[in-house]
Amino acid sequence: TGSSTNGVYTNSCDFEDLDSDQQINTNSALNSTTRIRGHSILADDDYEIDLGAEKPESKALEGEGHQSYVTSVALAGELIATCSYDRRLVWWDAGTKKQVRTAEAHQKRVRRLAASPDGTLVASVSDDMDVKLWDVASGELKATLKDHKPMTPHHYPSMLYAVTFSTDGKLLATADKVGHIVIWDVATAKKIKSLEAPVMYTWDPKQRRHSIGGIRSIAFSKDGKLLAVGGIGKIGNIDHLGGPSRIEVFEWQTGKKLHQLEDGKYKGLVEQIVFSPDGAWFIVAGGDHNGFISVYDTKSGKLIKQEKAPMHVHQFVVNEPHDTVYAVGHHRLVTWELKAPKPKPEKKKPEEKKPEEKKKG
Repeated sequence: TGSSTNGVYTNSCDFEDLDSDQQINTNSALNSTTRIRGHSILADDDYEIDLGAEKPESKALEGEGHQSYVTSVALAGELIATCSYDRRLVWWDAGTKKQVRTAEAHQKRVRRLAASPDGTLVASVSDDMDVKLWDVASGELKATLKDHKPMTPHHYPSMLYAVTFSTDGKLLATADKVGHIVIWDVATAKKIKSLEAPVMYTWDPKQRRHSIGGIRSIAFSKDGKLLAVGGIGKIGNIDHLGGPSRIEVFEWQTGKKLHQLEDGKYKGLVEQIVFSPDGAWFIVAGGDHNGFISVYDTKSGKLIKQEKAPMHVHQFVVNEPHDTVYAVGHHRLVTWELKAPKPKPEKKKPEEKKPEEKKKG
């Protein structure tokens, strides 16, 4: 669909259609992404791709980097932070693209990073079930937050997948494999609230004695009043991601669930959630062996538009105007443009004819 030149695919697109605008194939598995100065920095083996180039190509960042699978990347001020299954946190200069420092961050695999909106803090979450706050300027550990249990209810190791800051940077939210959600006060590093989304955790006691699922994505609305989490519903066959993609939206301060949304058409994990600036809608993406991108109305929970992605989407970012999505996963980078449909012109009402006045006499 569209024209192809050197692995880059272009399409005409519209918010109502969500057609892919650009598709780039790479040799890297591409698990995470962040945008910087018109570029997209992609985490796999720490590569940069200049989307503004005539022929976009991947370029490795300079430094030792990671020794295993890179799981997340975050832009924090003038630095880029990346994490990996090698348990380390690596800092890079966003301008020179050179490695600045390395930290032995966690005791187990590091799953995800989030940068505070002001770029002064980075939060990391790991399978050691610790949440850590790092000072960007110095690289020093500021606090370790503990509340997520290391074992599932069935006595198997749990995993801590998701982390996000609120828009004002005052709150941090984290979520794990069994659906346990914690909201933290960043200034005090204390727990404010906990929520539960247990449907996103599946345990098979018969065939494999194995658990799967978990909350994989989390996001505050821009006003900080709502918290959305994404994952997968109950899975029938645990050897595959054969379950409906699932989203739950909370008024987190009261604990009220506004929506429990499941999609059986496009199955798999919801890997990323982003709210629009006004909070009227939110975008989710993910997949199983295939992928999807969907837009939901926040108030009603109704699906506005949904399209199949050419790969399982592991992560995406949206530019500041919220009109372009950059998604990565399984050797591909895809962009979508979100163009609101033009309003239909109002039909002019026919002018009412005034009754003729009867002549006197």
